[in-house]
Amino acid sequence: MDYSQFLILKEELSLIAVIVILFVADLLFLSPDAHKHGGKPVLNTIIPVALLLIHTLITIVPGPEAEAFGGMYQNAPVQSIVKSILSVGTLIVFLMAHEWMKLPDTAHKQGEFYFLTLCTLLGMYFMISAGHFLMFFIGLETASIPMAALVAFDKYRHHSAEAGAKYILTALFSSGLLLYGLSLLYGTTGTLYFADLPAHIDGSPMQIVAFVFLFSGLGFKISLVPFHLWTADVYQGAPSTVTAYLSVVSKGAAAFVLMSLLYKVFTPMVDDWQTVLYWVIIASITLANLFALRQENIKRLMAFSSISQAGYIMLGVIAGTAQGMTALIYYVLIYLFANLSVFTVITIVALRSHKFTVEDYNGLYNTNPKIAFLLTLALFSLAGIPPFAGFFSKFFIFAAAFEGGWHMLVFIALVNTVLSLYYYLRIVKAMYICKSDEPIAPFRSDNYTRAALIICTLGIILFSIASSVYETIGNYAFGM
Repeated sequence: MDYSQFLILKEELSLIAVIVILFVADLLFLSPDAHKHGGKPVLNTIIPVALLLIHTLITIVPGPEAEAFGGMYQNAPVQSIVKSILSVGTLIVFLMAHEWMKLPDTAHKQGEFYFLTLCTLLGMYFMISAGHFLMFFIGLETASIPMAALVAFDKYRHHSAEAGAKYILTALFSSGLLLYGLSLLYGTTGTLYFADLPAHIDGSPMQIVAFVFLFSGLGFKISLVPFHLWTADVYQGAPSTVTAYLSVVSKGAAAFVLMSLLYKVFTPMVDDWQTVLYWVIIASITLANLFALRQENIKRLMAFSSISQAGYIMLGVIAGTAQGMTALIYYVLIYLFANLSVFTVITIVALRSHKFTVEDYNGLYNTNPKIAFLLTLALFSLAGIPPFAGFFSKFFIFAAAFEGGWHMLVFIALVNTVLSLYYYLRIVKAMYICKSDEPIAPFRSDNYTRAALIICTLGIILFSIASSVYETIGNYAFGM
């Protein structure tokens, strides 16, 4: 066996090294009586943050196209870019988790949180670079199973345990559907290599059923309608930090993988799956926005917002061009900064005041003006209001879909963008205009939370004027 091919897995090997170091450090430095007496582990937030930052800097420069293990693993520059984006998102999640990790119920489980999170990230890496459905499924399950543990991380809270049960049951069901689709696909083609499959796909009824099952399995991961029913309950019940990770990093990886599969594997069935995707996008954007209008719990509101955002992301998929892929990756990048900024504020407010509804944010500007201002910038970006980066991400993804001939779909998406303004600005109205007899008391956030907010805010502002980022992604996307 040629072991040199392992060197092609630069991103994966680097991340595995981080996971092993954190695992050993947690074993060596955790005091023996920590679990019994609530002792604080020596493992601090700075260690995983520093290691993940080093990993991101080492792997941020895309390498040349390469493959390993007989083509089961494939990597190209655009895939390296997506992995780097996911690493940055995970880094921000670690920063925003610091305050939560200091609580008595979670202080002794810091190492477990970092280990599980990085394991899900490793699974996403393998999904992104898969050239064979076996590698893809291994990556999918490596990402999904630790995620269920993260959702139920606050196991003594009823809502967290319930959310974990709902997530793992729906994840198992979706994985079963996906596996059944793979078996049908293999039965009709005799191969599971992405490069070999298009030559054997002719759109037969069996292959259409296989596609439906595969699409359903991935639709669950992205929270597309009608595979979204778990989303609001899980987002509300899971710890806010885990919800943030689930809403951005997991969704971004699954969206990119879905686009890759549709155009690498199901190209001969393009008319069939574009029709399916057309109606799924309309349903996802419209129903999610309508349900978001009715939400009082801010995490449930953001859950339906994420379903709607998933519909917008799919506009890049249906475009079917390198411009569409560029717009999709750029949209995920901007969405990452905006959504994580919102969830950072939600997390720190929940920890300091135990308030979770939109009404609880009444008068926040009067007591915590800086936090309110940063939350406003993030909400404006999510809504697509210029001059923030979210406006340009929506513009590029709408332009890609319009260029692909999906004019009516873009019009419906534009109408829904106006509709989404209502519930985003409803939070802004609560903070600046509405009065409260018991407003959220003034508080100071810790340095890690400030760092997370600063990084997210800089991303929202700077990427609105740094056109070179979009152009760089485009150069690699067009090179595929």
